[in-house]
Amino acid sequence: MTTIVVVSKGAEIAIAADSQTTFGDDQKLLAAYDVYSNKIFKLGDSYLAIAGSAAHDLVLQSALKGMKSRDFGSRAGLFETFRKIHPKLKDHFYLRPEEEEDDPYESSQMMVLVANANGIFGVYPMREVYQFARYWAIGSGRKFAMGAMHALFDTDMTAGQIAEAAIRAGCEFDASSALPLTIHTIQKEKDTRS
Repeated sequence: MTTIVVVSKGAEIAIAADSQTTFGDDQKLLAAYDVYSNKIFKLGDSYLAIAGSAAHDLVLQSALKGMKSRDFGSRAGLFETFRKIHPKLKDHFYLRPEEEEDDPYESSQMMVLVANANGIFGVYPMREVYQFARYWAIGSGRKFAMGAMHALFDTDMTAGQIAEAAIRAGCEFDASSALPLTIHTIQKEKDTRS
């Protein structure tokens, strides 16, 4: 899987990710062997990173780039954007939306973290959208990353420094995450939360 984090602190927002791809339980593809090991991509003024199948990367990038309008700047905007691409994922990219029989909605099968000047957001498989006040993590190394961010958030460290430390913690203890890491920092549109 992976370790991906977003952090919002002071006037800075950061998104960071490890670089390992894992196939099943017994094979990994490290950055030294993967020309495209960067898990974060930029669309407009937003950075996005995906946890789930490695196939989601190109699929989501293609689906989003093909949209006439998309909005990553708010919880409602992200919901509408991902609601609109779900049928496209099924019809044009052959997404299999089945998960559990009693699920209330079809699944988009991916978790996405988004960072932009408006904040840090998470989009989950049934298109649930959250805006996080401080930090969040997804992927198999998320528990280690969350612990690191919790321990470091109230220190003098910047959002970027906390995000880097969180990815390093995920890579240290999660078998499916490895360095090097990628990190992007941006300035908030307005500093409404710490």
